Amino acid sequence: MKYYGYFRSSAAFRLRIAFNLKSLSPEMIPIHLTRNGGEQKTDAFREINPQAMVPALETDGTILTQSMAILEWLEETHPQPPILPSDPIQRAKVRGFAQVIACDIHPLQNLRVLSYLRQDLKLDEDGVMAWIHRWLTDGLMACEQLLADQPETRFCFGDAPGLADICLAPQLFSAARFKVDLTDMPRLRAIQTQMDDHPAFKAAQPGAQPDAE
Repeated sequence: MKYYGYFRSSAAFRLRIAFNLKSLSPEMIPIHLTRNGGEQKTDAFREINPQAMVPALETDGTILTQSMAILEWLEETHPQPPILPSDPIQRAKVRGFAQVIACDIHPLQNLRVLSYLRQDLKLDEDGVMAWIHRWLTDGLMACEQLLADQPETRFCFGDAPGLADICLAPQLFSAARFKVDLTDMPRLRAIQTQMDDHPAFKAAQPGAQPDAE
């Protein structure tokens, strides 16, 4: 397997956690998202992913794109340890939680959106930070509330990490990076403590990657 990613990409971060949990070591090919206008925009990379985004995963001569689809493929082809529960209702809850992050929070604060706010809409940094804080705070507070009716386990939906935690960890990294206040989110903060101590999450941190700056 070849994994195309970038150390600070939240979606690529998700895959690194899953690789570590499942003891997989794909070849890492860094794609720098800002150097020379963004290596993801080159013709060479567009042949790999026409969407010009990371991550992408090459396996058996096929290219897979979109982190959530790749995570589901990993679960189907490398089922141990599982990142989804066996109970159908709990699986749906985990997927719903993960999609709050992947579909609703992350897209509003990724690089191309922030670049558009700065370059096309001419927002100053205060305006950009207000945008980031609004959507990160609202989204993460929803995650906190989604866990309110769950037992207080070490991770989001149990005592072992799963898909929800895989998606949550990069978003909490972004919250720290942009100085989002998590005071009113005690459950998320407790889960973050567990992730910070887990080797699969520690090894996946942006600062631990070979392309980190």
